[in-house]
Amino acid sequence: MEGYTDVMACHLAGIPTAVATCGTAFGTEHIKIARRLLSDDGSGGEVIFTFDGDAAGQKAALRAFEEDQRFVAQTYVAVEPSGADPCELRQSKGDAAVRDLISTRRPLFEFAIRAALKRHNLDTVEGRIAALRESAPVVAQIRDAGIRPAYARELSGWLGMPVEEVSRAVGAAAKRAAQPPSGSAGAGHQGQGNGPGRGSGYGAGSAPGVAPLPPSPALPSFNRPDPRDPVAAMERQALEVALQQPGMLEGETWQRFSEARFSTPAYLAIHEAIRASGLALTGDPVRWVEQLLHEVPEPLRPLVSELSVVPLPASTADGVLRYCRDILARLFELQITRVKAEKMGQLQRLDASSAPEEFQRLNRELMQLEMQRRSLRSEA
Repeated sequence: MEGYTDVMACHLAGIPTAVATCGTAFGTEHIKIARRLLSDDGSGGEVIFTFDGDAAGQKAALRAFEEDQRFVAQTYVAVEPSGADPCELRQSKGDAAVRDLISTRRPLFEFAIRAALKRHNLDTVEGRIAALRESAPVVAQIRDAGIRPAYARELSGWLGMPVEEVSRAVGAAAKRAAQPPSGSAGAGHQGQGNGPGRGSGYGAGSAPGVAPLPPSPALPSFNRPDPRDPVAAMERQALEVALQQPGMLEGETWQRFSEARFSTPAYLAIHEAIRASGLALTGDPVRWVEQLLHEVPEPLRPLVSELSVVPLPASTADGVLRYCRDILARLFELQITRVKAEKMGQLQRLDASSAPEEFQRLNRELMQLEMQRRSLRSEA
């Protein structure tokens, strides 16, 4: 803990193993002393940080987290919700309150992850993606290979995102941490050259073993979507329908299509171009495609042309109509699934006892979404 009065309060409350940094920033020298006191050889013991609950104490706990890897013992943090330090807590609520504070300790990893999540708006897609990018490296730092997947699952629940997506982000963060820094010995051949079909942007080839030229700063760079990705494949099919059969997008279908979220960067850019073009030219497919070619970034124009002419898997007019309806229904069902995942994430983060009306509202919205999904399936 931080001060000598906190140590005195703990000892008086029956916790005789309390020590303090006494106003200095927690660092490696403190760890050396603590490890000697602990006999930190992996045979047991815990380190519990009880810094103040104010902003400075939170910052100190996160600094301690940065040094966590130097301990063999399990590390925890105990922060009083009201912000009181152990001394203040004992003065206001007695010895039992100090003991309760220690008994309600949380793993330091959980504290660091939740601190990262608090910096983002988890009610938005952008906020959750940003939170995942910041918290995945924290999970990747967990030494125990058995605990790491469990924390990935916990993070999935806190974010309201699929476990597979979070696990991939954690795995990628672990690989990045394991790579030698740029320019270090043995790293000269890493990251150079784009293998066939991997990492190459539209209209930007590169010779094997030669680092590709950076894209022009005036134009975005798009990687060719992975055809093995089922979501990317479905998004491509939906764009093929939109480009070749724009008449299918009228009325309520246009509204649903506009609100759909595309996750593949190249397809997302084309979808945004379709939204920007509106419905004015949907009666003339040729002019419709020409308009889109002006709206999309230049590297994507060959892809738009490709999507507008690739044959749809149907040989009759009725077959084309059924195929288009089926593909759009699948797109809309995926959108419903994503929104349901967001609502479920909000429910998991919500304390039903403190916000019963919000809890009921989210449950009603989940029921409505499920009814919409069943309706789409019955129409398909």
